Amino acid sequence: MPPANGARGSVYDEMKIPFTKMHGAGNDFIMVDDRTLKFPMDDKSFIQRIACRHTGIGCDGIILLQPSPILGKVEGETADLRMRFINPDGGEQEMCGNGARCIARLAFDLGAVSARMKIETGAGIVHAEVLGDLIRLDLTDPTDLELDLPVDLEWPVDFVNTGVPHAVAWVDNVQAVDLPKAGSTLRYHKLFEPNGTNANFARVEANGALSLRTYERGVEAETLACGTGAAAVAVLAAERGWVKLPVSVHCVGGHDLVIDNACGKTTLTGGAERVFDGEIGYGNRL
Repeated sequence: MPPANGARGSVYDEMKIPFTKMHGAGNDFIMVDDRTLKFPMDDKSFIQRIACRHTGIGCDGIILLQPSPILGKVEGETADLRMRFINPDGGEQEMCGNGARCIARLAFDLGAVSARMKIETGAGIVHAEVLGDLIRLDLTDPTDLELDLPVDLEWPVDFVNTGVPHAVAWVDNVQAVDLPKAGSTLRYHKLFEPNGTNANFARVEANGALSLRTYERGVEAETLACGTGAAAVAVLAAERGWVKLPVSVHCVGGHDLVIDNACGKTTLTGGAERVFDGEIGYGNRL
């Protein structure tokens, strides 16, 4: 495949891109140390290829660790690093909770930051802290919260933006939901046009925990976990008076995420694990 810009002798000819495969609660990512700003993030074909689970590396998203030389969206506050999150379809997304926890772990392991750090995202600056095997992330403040939306599904549906938009349907049995069908219906509902929403299906369990399944926008399928989705269901369940924070959110991949609102900030805590390191070629050899 020729270089993305069509020129011969491009810096990307035969370029080798080191990466680290990581996951946060089963939400898996291709992590790239892109502090040199050389990753071809405008080449959607390349991104779709490496994100494909059948013919590429496979992931729920590509995350770039970049420098943050400018002010973030919070006036007067600078960040230690910048996170760029790219969906498997090649489109960029403002925020990913589990992805931000993974980039915090990666940046700390690389020695690029201290245990406490500020991360610039498309949704604003978020704070993260490495706590042994766990990463705690302060999310941006929830916005646009609305209960009982007029959505033509058999369950009550709420909405909140926890960095990215999330619709939440409250169901009796999360495992019984036909997620490809119901998830697509909610994700593309006219109420959320033009960009759509992430679609979540949740239940409050007898022990006070929450169970969650998520159909993610940009992935266009179910993922094993969603950090901003876990925050959304916790915030909405608390708003309805069903739970009190902190609360554990059980994800379909078998991991739990803990949502709290200590010090007035919504926090997301869970593990962020390195799976393997590798290298992929970009340029004429593809």
